[in-house]
Order: sequence, then C-alpha cells, then structure tokens
Amino acid sequence: MPNNRRRRRSPRLPEETVQVEIESLSAEGRGIAHVNDRIVFVDQALAGETVLFKYTKLSKNIAEGRAVEILKASPDRVEARCSAFEMCGGCSLQHMSTDMQLELKQKTFLDHLEHIGKVKAENLLPPLIGPLWGYRHKARLGVRYVHKKKRIMVGFRESSSAFITDTEQCEVLHPSVGLLLTELSEFITRMEQNQHIPQIEVAVGDNQTVLVFRHLVPLPEADRDILRELAIKHDFVIYLQAGAPDELEALHPLQPEMLYYELPRHNVRVEFQSSDFTQVNPEINRDMMDRAINFLQLNENDQVLDLFCGLGNFSLPMARQCAQLTAVEGSLAMVKKARENAAKNNIDNIEFHMADLYSEEIAAAPWLKKKYNKILLDPPRSGADAVLRYLGKMGAERIVYVSCHPATLARDAGVLVNELGYRLTDAGIMDMFPHTKHVESIAVFVK
Repeated sequence: MPNNRRRRRSPRLPEETVQVEIESLSAEGRGIAHVNDRIVFVDQALAGETVLFKYTKLSKNIAEGRAVEILKASPDRVEARCSAFEMCGGCSLQHMSTDMQLELKQKTFLDHLEHIGKVKAENLLPPLIGPLWGYRHKARLGVRYVHKKKRIMVGFRESSSAFITDTEQCEVLHPSVGLLLTELSEFITRMEQNQHIPQIEVAVGDNQTVLVFRHLVPLPEADRDILRELAIKHDFVIYLQAGAPDELEALHPLQPEMLYYELPRHNVRVEFQSSDFTQVNPEINRDMMDRAINFLQLNENDQVLDLFCGLGNFSLPMARQCAQLTAVEGSLAMVKKARENAAKNNIDNIEFHMADLYSEEIAAAPWLKKKYNKILLDPPRSGADAVLRYLGKMGAERIVYVSCHPATLARDAGVLVNELGYRLTDAGIMDMFPHTKHVESIAVFVK
C-alpha cells in the first residue's frame, strides 16, 4: 500500500539578517537570545552584545545562527588570532578573552556538579593554565583534493561540514606542523596518488614530530620520494598507514626511535606510538600529574589502584612514591606498552592488568579482591559509574578523579558523595584545550 504521507520539510531559512541582544551564554559558549518566543543559539556572539545574525538552523521552538556583524561588543571580546576562525570547527571560543573562557568552563563544571550530581565542592581549585597557542601535540588533519582550487587542502574540518578549512596555518597545533599546512598541501599536490590520502595523523613528542600518512591505494616510488623529501626538509619522521592504525610502515627514517615525553619532576619517560592515546597538552599534563599526586598524599606505605591507566601516564610517577600500585586498562596493547614503560624506567612495584572496566565480569578479577587505601580514576568520556560499586566496598580513604567530561564526573560524584559516604573536598578545571569548549577537570573525594 503506497504511503501518501508527505514528508515534512524543514522551514526555509530566512535570507535576511536579524538584530538581537544576547542575554547569556550556553555551556558551549554560544550566545542565547529570543526571537518571536523562540530560543536562538548564536555562534560567535557574547553575553551583553547586540549583533546581527543569520539563521543556520530553524525548528519550532529552537533555532541556531551565526553572528555576521557585532553592533555593540562585549568588553570580553578579543580579535581571533586565527584567520579561519569563523569557518573552522576547531577553536570556537577564540573571540573570548582568556578570563572569560576560564569563567565559562568553570561555570559549566560547577553547574554540572550542582544539577547532575547534587553535590558541591568544599574548596574550588584555581584553574590550571598553560600555553594558549601551539599547545596541541596530537591531531588528525583532513586531506582532500578540491577540483575548483586544483589543489590539495590540509587542515581541520569546517564547523558542521565535511569540507576542509582553507587556512595557511593552525595557531593551536604545535608549530612544527601548525605553521606548515600550506607546504604540506603543496607536497601532497605533487603526488600522483594525492586524491587517495584522506588524513595525516600528527604526533609530537619531546624528541621528534611524527606524521602518519593514511593512503587508500599503494603509493608509487615517486610519491614516496616526495614524502621523503618532506621528511628530510623539516626533520619529520614519516610513516605510511595502509591498514589498521597500528600497522605502520616506516618511510623515513627506516628505523626511527620511539616517540616519548618526559615527566622530569618524577624521573619518568613514557614511550608511545602515534596512534596511542596521550594528552594533547604536555605542559598541562605535567601540572595535572602533580596536582593529582599531591591530593592523593602518597607515602611509602600506600597501596594504590589506578583505573583506566592507559600507557601508565599516572601509574609510573605514582609508583615512585608508594609501596605497591595496581593499574588496570581495557586495551591489551596499552597494557603491554605500559609494562614496557615500567621496565624501561626501572619501576618494579606495579602490576598491570587488562580488564573491561564496564563489564560485570570484573567482579571475579583477583586484583579487585585486594585492599587499596588510595585510588586514581582517569576514565574516558563515559565516566566510571560501572566500577563505583566495587570502589564503595574497598573503603579507600582518598579517591582522585580526573575527567574529560564534566557531566559524567558530576554523575559519578553524586554516587560517591550521596551513596558511598565520601566528601567532595576539592574540585576544579584544567585548561587542556584553550579556545575550545572542552572542559578537563579534577575532583578529590575523602572518606
């Protein structure tokens, strides 16, 4: 039987600009206004401003738009440093002063604690801040051949689009790569198979800059020579990736040394591959390390549990200051690398275990039967709710929780405080990603 129902069409977007006064800011940093009883979220507009905007999305009760002219500017408005700011989907807060960015992120964090977790920290920590530009040591750059421009474009995606932002450089990416986007484009444009390279993985360690070129077809020797020329000119280590992220072919040099970053205050060096998860901002990572370890108040008698340990970013320095440390991670590959890092740092008081910390099967894990008096949690965006019921039985005196998503931290804080008998003594944000809406945070729970 034919379906005669007509599909509802989205309202046609008005062409004309609309003048509004911005009343407040959303958690993502978009201006909030009202037009004809409809809430409008306006990109690149600040609270207190009068702006002209154009609609980008329209529905019955909510609309979205982008400011095209600022008629009355906020004193917190600054000129964006990046020429592609209005188009790029990377740094959406560049038009805000640094103080306002921190204020927005801290407010978002505290609002989540209050409304989601129903908790309040006894002490609000000052934000951890580091370099504002050139801080990003890990990135995935898109690559696309644009027929109209007759060249390859390299960079980040446009906001809400699959197109590559047309820009000569990236201000937040490490300068070894961020200042060379145009040159990367020129080198790839020269290649015969340039339309079959969709991305470049960037990883910058303390010792070298690695570029991993993903390619969908075999590269002829002439194309490989072009990439070798790029590597020699800028002292890059270049790998080719035809298959899985870990299946890399070293192009130049043929036997490169491992990437690493150092934690000098803890006499630790962490080796990693470009595909491994590491914090993108090494300076904030080092300060975050110190803050977490200080709040754990580690001593030579402590039995410590580190959940979601990854490569051992927290485990290795913590092991320097405690009796025994048990570290758990869901990826077997990461566990193997963490063990290798421990051996290379001559640290022998860590046990690494592989376990899916979101599975009920961990209930029978031997490491879960041990007693720990201090715990560190550093989960992904989904949080640590699946393991909280086990932690409650341990009765650890201190838990430090590092989070990349304030909403799930707030949810888990509610369980720790309102159900498991902990106090939220200290909490605060860490500006891991300046000029973006991303909020990194830390919370301290005391039994």
